[in-house]
Amino acid sequence: MRNLARAYTPCCVVEVDLGPAMILNVINPLRVDGVLGDRPFAEIGEPVLAVMAEGSLAVAGEYVHESGQAPVAVYDSHDLSCRAVLRSRFPVHALAFHPTLPLLAVGTGKYDGGYFFEGALLLLNWETHLTVSSFEDGIGREVLGLEWLDDHALRLLLAPPDDWQDKAAWVEGHVAVVRRADWDAVGPGTIDLTELAGPRFSAPRSDGRAEAEAALSRLSGNREPRRSVRAIEELSDGRILAALAGIAVECWLPSGEVSWRIPDDDDSDGGGQELAVAPDERSVWAGLMRPYAQQSARPLVRYSVADGARIDGFSPQHPYTLVQCHDGLPAIAPADMDRMTRLRVRRGRRIYFQEVERTATRWLDPTVEWLSAADPMAAGPDGRPCPAGDPRRLFRYSWVPDESHFAGPGVEIADGSLVYAGTVYHGHGLQPGGAFVVRRDVTTGDPHWVFRADCAATDLDADTDTVYVGYQDGDIIALDLQDGSVRWRQRLQGVFPTALTAVAADRLLIGTSDGRVLTCRIR
Repeated sequence: MRNLARAYTPCCVVEVDLGPAMILNVINPLRVDGVLGDRPFAEIGEPVLAVMAEGSLAVAGEYVHESGQAPVAVYDSHDLSCRAVLRSRFPVHALAFHPTLPLLAVGTGKYDGGYFFEGALLLLNWETHLTVSSFEDGIGREVLGLEWLDDHALRLLLAPPDDWQDKAAWVEGHVAVVRRADWDAVGPGTIDLTELAGPRFSAPRSDGRAEAEAALSRLSGNREPRRSVRAIEELSDGRILAALAGIAVECWLPSGEVSWRIPDDDDSDGGGQELAVAPDERSVWAGLMRPYAQQSARPLVRYSVADGARIDGFSPQHPYTLVQCHDGLPAIAPADMDRMTRLRVRRGRRIYFQEVERTATRWLDPTVEWLSAADPMAAGPDGRPCPAGDPRRLFRYSWVPDESHFAGPGVEIADGSLVYAGTVYHGHGLQPGGAFVVRRDVTTGDPHWVFRADCAATDLDADTDTVYVGYQDGDIIALDLQDGSVRWRQRLQGVFPTALTAVAADRLLIGTSDGRVLTCRIR
């Protein structure tokens, strides 16, 4: 296991506590002891485009629908160390190094499914790690090609604004030249879309995947594509189990070597979505991810922890979430897409789910959402996950009148209360402060505390006095279990957490969007 703590050195963050007016100043409380699944070009996943300049290499990765992002990384072309990473909300089509500045222009965009070709021109300074989205506010323009004519002029090939009564919009584009005296001083939203007007030419869409893969293979022969880690568990002997895109489950030894790995042969994104380790730690159940249309036949497979051999498997024939209960037994939480949504609550004495009354349209009438629970039924002799018993409604899912909430990950605390994350539904997408973590009394539904954030949580877990939350912007935040105040926060550079497990009062396992598992100690 390589010690790559330097690659994840975060910035110092000053946070205002949610309780009495006080300032919390904690510097780098997380120490990364080791990294599992590390490899060259880990940051970009599957490459779709690569360009080189003197001493530098820029690589764009495939757009990942699970995260809604496409990564771009700048590397030193000699030692392949990663200099900077950005994540685009659109697929990436073009990369161009500035002739003299430490600046990379990134052209992105996609068809919105209706009429418009939307996108952005991103400018990444790999020395300051600052990324600027330069087009004015709005849907932008899809950028298909980029070329620096000199230090001040950037030529862009852009898709037409839309394809309304214009089938040729898919094979033609506009060429425009944008000039700036100092491109490193360009601010967000400062390129007016009127500057992008230009003549129209034939512009067939190119695919640079084969060339990018060949270039990276020449530079490093031991590349191993890996994608988002979705679940991680540690066994009592120090072995670590992980589920990730394309892999049902894998087992890592304490030495950092892979003991065994079970690929998922499904042609879609596939791979493990949840893990539940048997109480005797001799086997593990993995819920395998399938496309939305196949959720009613999503496989559950049991593997031997010793060697990864398949022991058992079945498809519940209805959507579900695999959870591990308070007694360590695996259980199935119902997730009927018409009435119940996915809600993964760890270590629950009961099985929890978000329920929507069938008689109303979910988003038009937010008052019909409930937090419901069911006792797990007795486990059978075959060791298969316990099904849920008869559900009963506990309280309204939202504690705020007229708000509707998307469900997120959660955990049951020792006193029976629940801590879970979620987001507030809004017709224009997630709004500032629209993400939350809440601790609620399971008898009354009253919140003990609420922590608000601007981006969604990806996973959370808790120990006896702290709740640990991973966010899509790369933050790891530790909240006081009693009052929700911020104990510390730390940002992972160039990557964001997709799975998080507290294995002791001073240790965290963090799965990342690029397929790595960080073993961390809390100082």
